[in-house]
Amino acid sequence: MNQNNKMVSFLYGNLLGRILLKMIMKLHIDRIIVKFLCSSYSKPIIPYFIEHNNIDIPSEQKETFKTFRDCFARTNEYLSIDETPEHLISPCDGYLSVFPIDKSSTFSIKKSHYKLTDFLKDEELSKKYIDGTCLIFRLCVSDYHHYCFIDDGYQGENHYIEGQLHSVQPIACETIPVYVLNRRSWALLSTHHFGNVIQCEIGALVVGGIVNEIENNHFKKGDEKGHFELAGSTIVLLFEKNKIKLNPEYSQEEVKVKLGQWIGNSI
Repeated sequence: MNQNNKMVSFLYGNLLGRILLKMIMKLHIDRIIVKFLCSSYSKPIIPYFIEHNNIDIPSEQKETFKTFRDCFARTNEYLSIDETPEHLISPCDGYLSVFPIDKSSTFSIKKSHYKLTDFLKDEELSKKYIDGTCLIFRLCVSDYHHYCFIDDGYQGENHYIEGQLHSVQPIACETIPVYVLNRRSWALLSTHHFGNVIQCEIGALVVGGIVNEIENNHFKKGDEKGHFELAGSTIVLLFEKNKIKLNPEYSQEEVKVKLGQWIGNSI
């Protein structure tokens, strides 16, 4: 177990850790951490972060990093996007899990049950995803934290929901309903091949910067939608009934995927 997992296990796995977690959130220690990671004082931790997480970054790009934030929110010019129109692609790097949405507009993860009305704060829209599919992509700190559009289409308004910043690691999800508590931003994507898809970006433990690039505009498959800053996070995709068929290898929980990778097809 790496140091990050040990910390999360401590904060969520025992009484003392949960007391400390409440203090961290109540005292807004996240604001101090953000200021540090966005300052030049954080530069010395960049080499350790890259080596510890085994991240492949060109040496010439490393030289441009002035702060930890620069390193974490780095761009990648060598992305590989599956361009077949009917192919569903992953919007990001991360671990993919698949969950059905039942007739009460609820999906279940571990010991937590999530109603879409709590998740989106929109009851009428939630009803349209009954018997649909929920894809959850959990990004780790070592992943590339930019994300793309899965198809050609049109994006409406960005709906920002202020919230807490719990960890999105499995042990936290087993303890509390993370995805309806955490800070998040969702948008309705009218896509050419997969119908009306909801994409939601969710912030993670302590630091939860979500930066979305467009609103009320057209997009192309593979275009950058936005990026996370400073901490591992999560992306959720909601599909209406009978819109997608996933490749068999992605039917199990927590399968590693890469941005732009083919994971299924339109129906």
